[in-house]
Amino acid sequence: AQCACRPSIMEDEPIRTYEERRRCSISNIEALVMKRYVVKTDRCGDLVIHVQGDVSQQDKRAVFLTVHDLGCNHYSFEDFINKPCMSDIKERSIFIHVDVPGHEDNADPLPDSFQFPTLQALGEDLLAVLDFVNVKYVIGLGEGAGANVLARFGLAHPQRTLGLILINCTGSATTVKDNFKAKFVNWKGKGSVSQSAEDYLVFHKFGHQLMNENSPDKDKVMSDFLHKLRGTINHSNVRLYVNAFLNRKDLPLKQYKSDILLITGVLSSYANVVEKLFQDLDKNKATLLRIERAGDVLNESPAKVAHSILLFAKGQGLLTSVTLPGVERQRTFSGSSIDMDRPRRFSRGLSMEEYDKPNLRRLSITVGDVPVQTSK
Repeated sequence: AQCACRPSIMEDEPIRTYEERRRCSISNIEALVMKRYVVKTDRCGDLVIHVQGDVSQQDKRAVFLTVHDLGCNHYSFEDFINKPCMSDIKERSIFIHVDVPGHEDNADPLPDSFQFPTLQALGEDLLAVLDFVNVKYVIGLGEGAGANVLARFGLAHPQRTLGLILINCTGSATTVKDNFKAKFVNWKGKGSVSQSAEDYLVFHKFGHQLMNENSPDKDKVMSDFLHKLRGTINHSNVRLYVNAFLNRKDLPLKQYKSDILLITGVLSSYANVVEKLFQDLDKNKATLLRIERAGDVLNESPAKVAHSILLFAKGQGLLTSVTLPGVERQRTFSGSSIDMDRPRRFSRGLSMEEYDKPNLRRLSITVGDVPVQTSK
C-alpha cells in the first residue's frame, strides 16, 4: 500500500532548518515534557504510563506505544528516543511508554495477593491505555518481552494498530533449554538481586555482545543497565515479569494483518529465534532487519534502528515530512517507504502538520479481510 502523496513546495520557498521548525511549532514544547499517568485495568492492576508529546495533536503526529523488556522500565525507550538520531522523529511524534506492573521507578513490591498478569493479559489490557489517553491507533514499538506483549495487543485489537515494530521478539513458547537455564537463577528476595539473576538479565538484554571485545561502549552500557537495575527497579517485581515471560504461550503472529518490522542484532541471544519467527510470516507484510555486530540494538546501533522506524512509519503514511537520515533535504519526497524511485511533491498549500497526517485509508484496509500488500 502506498502512502498518501502530496504535491510540492515551490522551488523558491526556503527550506527551514530543524531549529527554525522547532521554534515555530508550539507543540514541540509539549514533546519535551514527560507526563505521568496511572491507568486502571481489568486484569493488570494499575499501569503507570509516561506520555512524551502532545496527544491533542495525534491527528498530525505518529503515535507509538512502547513496552519495555525484562530488567528495564520506560527509561530504555526514553533514553533511545532522546538520542540525537531520533530528534526529527521525536519532534513529530507522540510516545506512550508503558511500565509493566510494579516496574515504575522506586516501586514497592507488589502484594502477595496480586496475580501478575500473563503476557497475553498484558497485551489485551493495553487497550485501556489507549482509551485513557483518547488515542485512536498506534504503532507498537516493543523490545524483548515487551515486543511479545505488543504483538499480542496487535492481535487482540488490530483496529487500534497501524503496524508493529518488534525488537528481539520471541514467537514460540519457552523451550526446555530456557527453563533449564532459568532454574539456576537465584533471586535473593525482595530487597536485592543475586549475581546469577543479574547474569541472566544481562545475557537476555545484551546476548553475545558479552564476548564481543570490539564494542567500545560495551562496559558503559552494561554498567548503566546494572546501575538502574540495582537502584530504581524493584527486583521482586522484575522476577514476576521474568516468570511471566518464561511461561509465555506460542505467539500466532502470522494472523496479524498489518505490517510488521522485526529487528534483531546478530549478537543478540534471540537472533535465531527472531529469524525463525520471520520465516513463519507473510513476506508481503513482514520485514526483518538484522544488525551486524550488535546485541542490544537500541544502545549499540540507535541510528540504524531510527532509520528503520522512519522507513516503517513512512510506509504507513506517517512522518512523511521527515527527511531520511543521511539524505540531503530536498523539495521532493517519496510516496512510499520502500518504493523510493517514484518521487512525490508536496505543495505550499499544505502545512508540515497536514503533510504528516496519517493515511487513514490504510487503517481501513488493515482491519478488513484483504491484507495490506507492501513491497519489501
